[in-house]
Amino acid sequence: MRLNAKQWWPLLVMTLVIGGLVFLFTSHDAAVYSRPVAVVTKVEQTGRQKQSDQFKNTDEMYEQRLTVRLLNTKYRGRTLTVSNHYTVSETMSLKYRVGNQVCLNQLSAKHGRLSATVNGLKRDTVLAMLLWLAIAMLVLMMGRAGLRALASLVANTALFMLAIQIDLKWQGSGILLIFSLLAFVFTVISLLLVMGPTKKMAAALLATVVATSVSVTISWFLIEASHERGIYFESMMYVTQVQRPLYIAETLLGSLGAVMDVASDIVATLFEIKRLQPEIDRRQLLAAGRRVGRQVMGPLTNVLMLIFAAEMLTSSVLFLRNGNPWGYTFSMTMSLGITQSLVCSIGIILAIPLTSLLMAAMVGTGRWHHEYH
Repeated sequence: MRLNAKQWWPLLVMTLVIGGLVFLFTSHDAAVYSRPVAVVTKVEQTGRQKQSDQFKNTDEMYEQRLTVRLLNTKYRGRTLTVSNHYTVSETMSLKYRVGNQVCLNQLSAKHGRLSATVNGLKRDTVLAMLLWLAIAMLVLMMGRAGLRALASLVANTALFMLAIQIDLKWQGSGILLIFSLLAFVFTVISLLLVMGPTKKMAAALLATVVATSVSVTISWFLIEASHERGIYFESMMYVTQVQRPLYIAETLLGSLGAVMDVASDIVATLFEIKRLQPEIDRRQLLAAGRRVGRQVMGPLTNVLMLIFAAEMLTSSVLFLRNGNPWGYTFSMTMSLGITQSLVCSIGIILAIPLTSLLMAAMVGTGRWHHEYH
């Protein structure tokens, strides 16, 4: 659905109004919180201390005295003073400023005097505005396609949370089965909402499932053949269930997104080529699909690597700044991510010829005219 000017401007105004209402509500919704929420009205710096360690890392710790006014609970409107310690790096602490809304812990009254500790910022306004911005851009720029993409995201998120709950209930005993089924359902829902119940959806679905399955199977075989040498599952910190199946499930979901992306690109491109040039034959379609795949493969692989690099940046810096050599840092923070990126790349490479072959076979028959509109 393409919006004309008469439709676009009212929708833009309505979207801005909704955004304003979301901002106002989340800025004044302390009453719906069960935990104490307060606003900072005054900040005083009461101390400063320089810190260093044996690796010559330096930081400075500051002490703040915060005067806050309660926005909820039976003590609403009353003020109290709380202390806060933060470092300049703010790795494990935060610096608070006047106007910040904060969450409090251990609020109590003794001899008519209130006391509490600061537990962090109230962040719902930022999160709600980011969500509003994402939805607004989808609707304004993509119309119905954006709404379908949003519906797919909501459905997949709900299913992902359900899968995690089932995994916790089963105590990790069937994690591969759970997330394999989840990956298939993800693919069906996403492609069905975006492309509709068409043959091009079937082609993208088949290519995605086969390419993802083969790439994950290859990774499993290589892990078994190498006896897990060079793969440090112990770097999956705080995991309380068997690590290898969980890692395979992570790899499965990561590969699925990349493979589905490239398969959808090729399907949409070849379908449009056939629509504009009905006389094109299968061999030309196959060549066109391979050319499209080569064009998107490099950027998509780089995107995966950059996402991985961004995720690992902070932990890598932490390891290196604490005297760990590059080899150990790579093993503990990067080896699993690099392996996942390589598996995703294998899936992308497999998806290109597979999708091109399927689309050339289906579209080249000339029986798709009913789907062009």
